[in-house]
Amino acid sequence: MILAGDIGGTNARLGLFELADDRIKPVVVKNYPSRDYTSLHEIVAQFIKEQSLPIKNACFAIAGPVHEGRVATTNLAWLVDAQKLANLLNVKQVGLINDLEAIGYGLTELTNSDLATLNIGNASSVGNIAIVAAGTGLGEAACFWDGQEHQPFASEGGHADFAPRNPTEMELLTYLLTDFDRVSYERLLSGSGLFEIYKFHQHTHRGEERPELTEVLYQQAHPASVVQAALENRSEVCTNALNLFVSLYGAEAGNLALKVMARGGVFIGGGIAPKIIQKLKEPIFMSAFTQKGRMRPLLAAMPVHVILNDKTGLLGAARYAVHRVARRNNHLG
Repeated sequence: MILAGDIGGTNARLGLFELADDRIKPVVVKNYPSRDYTSLHEIVAQFIKEQSLPIKNACFAIAGPVHEGRVATTNLAWLVDAQKLANLLNVKQVGLINDLEAIGYGLTELTNSDLATLNIGNASSVGNIAIVAAGTGLGEAACFWDGQEHQPFASEGGHADFAPRNPTEMELLTYLLTDFDRVSYERLLSGSGLFEIYKFHQHTHRGEERPELTEVLYQQAHPASVVQAALENRSEVCTNALNLFVSLYGAEAGNLALKVMARGGVFIGGGIAPKIIQKLKEPIFMSAFTQKGRMRPLLAAMPVHVILNDKTGLLGAARYAVHRVARRNNHLG
C-alpha cells in the first residue's frame, strides 16, 4: 500500500493508494486540521492506527523548504523529519518533497475535467511548466524537460519581494509597511493577504460599503467573506479588493512564467483559485499576466490553466512514492 500526504498550513490530507495500469488509484483519503496537532508524526500515527494496513512506500508533500530530509514548515510550528516518519512506518525511507513540487508530479494524473483553461495559448510538449498556488501561503515551482519527461523542482519564489506596478500598489505597499517590516508576494497572494487588501481598500475609502457589512467583515476577518460579498455584488470595497488580488495574482504568475520560460504552460493551483474561478475568467487576470512590455507576445502564447482537482498534490506525492521512493528502497534491499 502507498501512503501519501499533502501537508499545508490549514489542512493535512493523508491517503492510501494503489497503482493500477500506471495510474494512482485512491483507496482512502482523510483530512486533518493541521493546527489541531502538534506534529505531522502525530497525524500519521493516528492515520495508520485507524487504517491498519501495511505501508510499502510513502511520501509527504510539505509546504516549506525541504533540505536533507527535514523541513521546518512555513505556516506551522512543526519540524518534519523523514527518518522519524520512516521509523514510525517501519520502512527504509520515506519521501519528503515540497508541496508545489508534488503538484508537478501530480499533473500527469489529471484529465481535462480537472482543469479550467484561462488561456489556450500554444503549448510546447517539451517546454518548461510553471506552477503557482495561493492558499494559506503562496507556493511556486516549475518543471523542466529532461529529454524524456518533465522533472518538477521546488522554489520559495512566493517569498520574493513584492514589486508595485502603479501608484495604487505603491500606496498599498506603504500601507502594509506600517505593520510589517517586509512585504513579499505571499503577504498579498494568500488568504490573509486578500483580507489585508480588503482592509487597505476600506481604510483608503476605495468604494462604497454599508457600515453594518464592514462591521461583520471585520468581526469575521476571513477572506471567504470578502470573496462572497464581492461575487454577490454586495460591496464595492470587496469587489475592488478582489479585483486587485486577481490582478496581482496574474502579474506574479506572469513573473514566474517569464523566469522559467513556461512554454509548456502555467498551472494555477491552491485552494483560492477554484473558489474565484468566475473572477479569474474575467480579463483582469490574463491582462496582468501578459502585461510585460516587449514580452507580451511570449506570455500570450503560454497556456494557462486552473487546477480544479484539490487532490493533485496528494496524487503527486503518491506518484513520487511509487517511482522514486520505491526505487531507492529496492536499491537498499
